[in-house]
Amino acid sequence: MVKYITKRIIYLIITLFIIASVTFFLMKFLPGTPFSNEERLSVEQREILNAKYGLDQPVPIQYMNYMLNIAKGDLGVSFQFDNQPVLELLKNRIGPSLQLGVQAMVIGTLLGIVLGVLASMFQNTWIDYGSTFLAILGKSIPSFVLAAVMQYYIGVKLGWLPVASWDSFASSIMPTIALAIFPVATAARFMRTELIEVFGSDYITLAKAKGNSRMEVAFKHAIRNGLIPMITVMGPMAVGLMTGSMVVENIFAVPGIGEQFVKSIQTNDFPIIMGTTLFFAFLLTVIILIIDILYGIIDPRIRLTGGDK
Repeated sequence: MVKYITKRIIYLIITLFIIASVTFFLMKFLPGTPFSNEERLSVEQREILNAKYGLDQPVPIQYMNYMLNIAKGDLGVSFQFDNQPVLELLKNRIGPSLQLGVQAMVIGTLLGIVLGVLASMFQNTWIDYGSTFLAILGKSIPSFVLAAVMQYYIGVKLGWLPVASWDSFASSIMPTIALAIFPVATAARFMRTELIEVFGSDYITLAKAKGNSRMEVAFKHAIRNGLIPMITVMGPMAVGLMTGSMVVENIFAVPGIGEQFVKSIQTNDFPIIMGTTLFFAFLLTVIILIIDILYGIIDPRIRLTGGDK
């Protein structure tokens, strides 16, 4: 098991190195610099700022300095946010983003599992069709579109919830719903497919023959086995939340990482863009690492296939 985990950690480090390198060079393809659009600055002032932040150096030198700083845990300083360290900015912004992500993941996954279970238990009934329709709808509607619709009708028209603020729990309800739609749809479709297969198994037939009710068969036998493969979809759901939160946070003026990331793109704040991208990549790779470890614990054959003899 130790060899299996070590191998996955090495893959994680290599992945982060590649992502950091690709992100850096993509930034260099962007037109201009963070100071190009500052009309108040003279040519001399722009040259001084470029020299201060090392933007006047050759690209290979900038790349080497950037990678060395990353190795030391330094993501640089923001060009626009008062020269604050990127790590400090991310630290200050992670709270709201983490709250929204956890709420959306928990609510979306639980609701999706319930819908999937009901759809599989009452296959080919109105419950199944309704659950499937909601799942397809959730997969089809982008989170930012749902966010805008809710903001207009629930926030502006009805006035039930704050439109764009972050001063109470009520402010997190609409962005949480907008982000949760993807986990709901994913978990519901996956659980329905898995449980329909499980319900056709021999041990389920035996459980029914023993006189167990439909609910007892579902909750005592079927769901337990159907939940194990759910680990597979946790990674994609996490990715969906990460990418969706960037725009949703901006729509609802949530002071999170996503809202800051969108602003940094608009101002060509390279350190924030690269630091945030690397941060999201780190979270994703850690999630995948945890999933791989859980797979190795659940099924030892995976560890043997991976080389842990």
